[in-house]
Amino acid sequence: MFDEVPEEQVLEHATKLLEARMQDWICEYGPRFTAPADARRFLHLKLASREHEVFAVLFLDTRHRLIDFAELFRGTIDGTTVHPREVVKEALRRNASAAILAHNHPSGCSEPSSADTVLTERLKEALALVDVRVLDHIVIGHQLDQTVSLAERGLM
Repeated sequence: MFDEVPEEQVLEHATKLLEARMQDWICEYGPRFTAPADARRFLHLKLASREHEVFAVLFLDTRHRLIDFAELFRGTIDGTTVHPREVVKEALRRNASAAILAHNHPSGCSEPSSADTVLTERLKEALALVDVRVLDHIVIGHQLDQTVSLAERGLM
């Protein structure tokens, strides 16, 4: 039966089912991200299975409720180019007041690189110019317990 259904469709359906089970932290306006664990669970569902690197942003309102999840840049198996100007434009377009940055490491190793911390600082500075706070940058590995929050590591 599953041989007839494209894998991407199966994964999309499974993701929707898992998101439905996470209703305990979803308020009437959408998910609220009040702790790094909330964002880690959500982002792991979205990015862990990707075979190429994806840079995404959770755009949030003033109460840290989700406005939009946006995959902004797609790269190769070991990197992607992120343009701060485009991230700022997308934040303004959504009228976001906060953001959680995220990207996956297709290798499975979620240890942040020095380039990840430099990028985080550049994006924090760029978004601060338009009053958007960067709350975290999360690096997604294959396993949920391997996902790294730069904020929890004191790298923000």
